[in-house]
Amino acid sequence: MSFFFFIIGKYTGNSSTYFLIGIIFSLVTSLGSYFYSDKLVLAMSGAKPADKKQYFDFYTVSENLSIAAGLPIPKLYIIEDVAMNAFATGRNPKHAVIAATSGLLQKLSRTELEGVISHELSHVKNYDILVSTIVAVLVGTVVFAADWITRSMFWGGFRDRDNNRGNAITTILFILTLVLMPIAATLIQLAVSRKRELLADASGALLTRNPDELANALIKISGDHQPLAHASGATAHLYISNPLKKTKQSSMLINLFSTHPPITERVRLLREM
Repeated sequence: MSFFFFIIGKYTGNSSTYFLIGIIFSLVTSLGSYFYSDKLVLAMSGAKPADKKQYFDFYTVSENLSIAAGLPIPKLYIIEDVAMNAFATGRNPKHAVIAATSGLLQKLSRTELEGVISHELSHVKNYDILVSTIVAVLVGTVVFAADWITRSMFWGGFRDRDNNRGNAITTILFILTLVLMPIAATLIQLAVSRKRELLADASGALLTRNPDELANALIKISGDHQPLAHASGATAHLYISNPLKKTKQSSMLINLFSTHPPITERVRLLREM
């Protein structure tokens, strides 16, 4: 982040100021995501607190697995949607939240639900919920900054009155950074997301000692083609299965830009445990 703003400063002739702006941006966005990410994500997903009587299995499964994992029982939320999916968020185990769609709770068996909840609790225990949120916010800031600078250049906002923008190497470096930095940041975010998903699968299977049920749940979820109404590119990486892409992912290029590993790979690894 700071390097990105530093290169902007080199191009405009004010590197120290832009470097400082980059540091401030990083601190503000990191602190904001740390303390308020869960509230933001819940609002974006349309989640509401789950009623214990209505969603008895959801509560009892979460309570039992939390005790087994040595974790505080997370707050439970429900997304009224026929699509099948779930996610965890929050800054640490004491402030964790697990949200599931009503479609998931209706269509999965109790043992399959245990597999899904164990996966989400593993995200909590491994602090993936914090890592993924901070990475997402920082990447979003880089993309926003790049877009803002591009628009400013288009409208003449970065026009130097003295026509002194540095040498050709600085200009080329600036343009390459402006184009490649958002792409690189996004690829890093996606790679982190995929690795943490595989880790949560493995950790969840160890928690329940029943990897086949998580594999069965993943097959059902990936085979459900109902669109998730409140899903967006900003929150897709949080879900147990990508809510935006229900097609088979076999291309290496597609996998590179995916928030999740292919379901076939995840199921294969679980079956081998």
